[in-house]
Amino acid sequence: MESKLNLDPKLIESARTAASNIAEDVQEFIDEHTTTSTERTVARLLGIDGVDEIDRPLPNIIIDNIKEGGGLGRGAAFWIGNAIVQTGDDPQTIAEKISRGELDITRLEIASDEKIKEAIYPIAEENVAKIKKNREKRDNYLNTIGEGTQPYIYVIVATGNIYEDIIQAQAAAKQGADIIAVIRTTGQSLLDYVPYGATTEGFGGTYATQENFRLMRKALDEVGEEVGRYIRLCNYCSGLCMPEIAAMGALERLDVMLNDALYGILFRDINMQRTLVDQYFSRVINGYAGIIINTGEDNYLTTDDAVEAAHTVLASQFINEQFALKAGLPEEQMGLGHAFEMDPDLENGFLYELAQAQMAREIFPNAPLKYMPPTKFMTGNIFKGHVQDALFNMIAIMTNQGLQLLGMLTEAIHTPHLHDRFLSIENAEYIFNNAKDLGNEIRFKDGGIIDKRAQEVLKNAEELLRQIEEEGLFPTIERGQFGGVKRPRDGGKGLDGVSKKDTGYFNPFIDLMLGGEK
Repeated sequence: MESKLNLDPKLIESARTAASNIAEDVQEFIDEHTTTSTERTVARLLGIDGVDEIDRPLPNIIIDNIKEGGGLGRGAAFWIGNAIVQTGDDPQTIAEKISRGELDITRLEIASDEKIKEAIYPIAEENVAKIKKNREKRDNYLNTIGEGTQPYIYVIVATGNIYEDIIQAQAAAKQGADIIAVIRTTGQSLLDYVPYGATTEGFGGTYATQENFRLMRKALDEVGEEVGRYIRLCNYCSGLCMPEIAAMGALERLDVMLNDALYGILFRDINMQRTLVDQYFSRVINGYAGIIINTGEDNYLTTDDAVEAAHTVLASQFINEQFALKAGLPEEQMGLGHAFEMDPDLENGFLYELAQAQMAREIFPNAPLKYMPPTKFMTGNIFKGHVQDALFNMIAIMTNQGLQLLGMLTEAIHTPHLHDRFLSIENAEYIFNNAKDLGNEIRFKDGGIIDKRAQEVLKNAEELLRQIEEEGLFPTIERGQFGGVKRPRDGGKGLDGVSKKDTGYFNPFIDLMLGGEK
């Protein structure tokens, strides 16, 4: 891509190399460890689902049994495969027997590794094939009824009741939305289990469950066929159950998932060791399923200053890109995040925002960048807020953003009503159409405000990445470099679910998804 900002390609290459080395260093840690949530994901992908009489999820029950027996380091596939060999039962039956106290999975006689893998791999291959079929179904929809053009109009529903969410989501699709994000209920990222079934109560959002995913996917397919374009479904797999929710999303054909370990570390105080291991497996699943990930750099600017901390956003985008590549995610599925979050009273703030967006577009030319709306400086003045959102939409079309989460004029007042969402969609459609080719028609002044700002941010990001490369990602997070938030390596939630892998550990799904044909 031709640079309108005179960005130094050597600086970009240096930043990308440093980010690759940072990711490689962390990957060595990831490859040596597993977690309870990673192993619960293996159990789910082997077909284990449902709850016991007190609503404990069966994947939790079987992994707790393995952990209590000291076997987590061998992995769920090893123990479930061994139980299949010894009992002749399928994974679901094994889990149900454990839930009733009829079986202690780590006390069974141990079969040979060869027999265990012979028992597991056909089941794993069958379920991976289901995910591949979902990807093919999405491709068929895109090739027949088509889709909206980028920037995709991306809006949120968040009633707490999945059936009410469906009504709102279908209305938004008819109004022009291309992506529907179902916000998770407040605090779900901190639950170390995934709730089961359709849910009708939630605060600030709706529980992410496999049944809720199924219901919304069906509803969006119906409205997509009616309006003549495929409607993408988005949910959140960040948090203590990151890979589990990624697996559920893959099984129910979600299209976009918020997926970022750094977000969980900084803003939900999830232990960094736990969530970086979980992020890897979740991204392998998302990559194979054709799901676009959304990363959370936009959140840094809600706790840090958008002018001063802009380089940390870019540095994190470089790191997220490298983590994604290691998990087999192509650039076309990397919705790297950034946000329109500068103080509207800042002189020439629009120019700085434009510099940041154009810079990201040039550095990550194949990524469908996720551009987030103004929230920090929304005051409740709906008229000014609507103008702020219009400026945000203008930059999106000028810089060819990919996923445009629309701002709402009632931000800071209430959860949007249907008519608030309609006004926001109307605002975006007007600007996207009226200024469609503006970005192709303009050049930026050499040595001007926009040009200098982008070069300064890139330079600072490259310096930060080289510093992180030298000291490591964990210490960098500990000293609060991202979002101005400090987190200790051994603190936060979920550390007790991390285990070092033993000899003989295997995860059939990483083998099949990362090495398998898509």
